[in-house]
Amino acid sequence: AKRFRYANGDVADLDQQLKLAADAGCRVKMVVTDGVFSMDGNIAPLRDICDVVEQHDAILLVDDAHATGFVGDTGRGTGEYGNVIDRVHIVNSTLGKALGGASGGYTTGHPLLVSMLRNTSRPYLFSNTLAPSVVGAAAAAIDLVRDAKTRRPLLDQLWSNAALFRSRMQDAGFVLAGKDHAIIPVMLGDARVATQMADRLLARGIYVIGFSYPVVPKDRARIRVQLSAAHSTDQVNYAVDSFVEVGRELNVI
Repeated sequence: AKRFRYANGDVADLDQQLKLAADAGCRVKMVVTDGVFSMDGNIAPLRDICDVVEQHDAILLVDDAHATGFVGDTGRGTGEYGNVIDRVHIVNSTLGKALGGASGGYTTGHPLLVSMLRNTSRPYLFSNTLAPSVVGAAAAAIDLVRDAKTRRPLLDQLWSNAALFRSRMQDAGFVLAGKDHAIIPVMLGDARVATQMADRLLARGIYVIGFSYPVVPKDRARIRVQLSAAHSTDQVNYAVDSFVEVGRELNVI
C-alpha cells in the first residue's frame, strides 16, 4: 500500500493527494483522519472531507477516540457533530477516555468489513480478550450515554465547565487553542515553562501535563487541559485561579 499525507485539516491538499494516488494507480483509496486533533482541541472538518472523499470514490475512516460519548447532540461523535454519520464508512474508537474504561476499543462499519477484520486483523487475532468487568463497565457507560435522562445532565455540566474555563482563562490573558471541545490547550511556547507550570500546578492539586517537541511542533509547547463532567464549578474556578497565580509567577501573563 502507498501512503500519501495531506496537511492537517486542509481539504484542498487532501484533494490533491487523492489525485496523486489515482495517478499512482491506486485502485482503492482510504482517507484516515482523527475526528478530534487532541493536541490542538480542534474538530476535523468532516463535512468538507466527506465531499472530497466522495468526489474521488474513496473510503473514509475516522478515529473518534476523543469524541465518542460526548461530542454531538447524543454523544455519537464527530460524525454526528458534523451531521455526516451516514457518510463515514469506518469508525475506530476507544472504550477508555469519555466512556471511562481502562482498556479496549472497537471498529464499526459495514457488516462484511467487520467480519473480515474479525478473521484477518492481527491485533484482534493475537490479543487477549477484554476482561468481563471491562466489557460490563463499557456497556453500562454506553447505556448512560444513550439514555437522555442520564446523558443530558452530564453533557450540560461538561460544556458548562469548558465554557467557564475557556472564558476565564482568556479574560486572564492566556492564549488558548482549540474550539468546541473539552480539550483546551494553554499555549506557552517554551518547553521549560510548560514543564515548570505543570509542576507548580501539581503542587496546588491540579494535575495537567506539559507537552513539547517532538509531541508538538518546536516552540509550540503547551499544557493540555481536559475538562470533565465530573468537575464541579468550584473546581474549575479553583483550576483557573491556580493557572493565574502560576502564570503570573512565571511571567506568562
